[in-house]
Amino acid sequence: MPVIYNFLDGGTPPANNSGGWITIAMTVGLVVVMYFILIRPQRKKEKEQNNMRSALSVGDEINTIGGIVGRIVSIKDDTLTIETGSDRIKLKVKRWAIQGKESE
Repeated sequence: MPVIYNFLDGGTPPANNSGGWITIAMTVGLVVVMYFILIRPQRKKEKEQNNMRSALSVGDEINTIGGIVGRIVSIKDDTLTIETGSDRIKLKVKRWAIQGKESE
């Protein structure tokens, strides 16, 4: 015959200690999966971009995050001067604004 617990009269169900551990294990598992799916690839991409930006030199053709394409004329600390267009217009851009190098 099944045991019926009456919660209104103060009856309590039997304690089940395994439920808490399962919840914690699933939460930890979810965090680990999210790390390998989202965070790790993003950090790897940022590291590759930072390496590319630090390896820039005069004469490289680059494109900026704003879509400007040009050739590096001079580098001074964190500022690059690029030359773009047939009129040889010179623009100063920050190193963080470089999206990539143009393949030659």
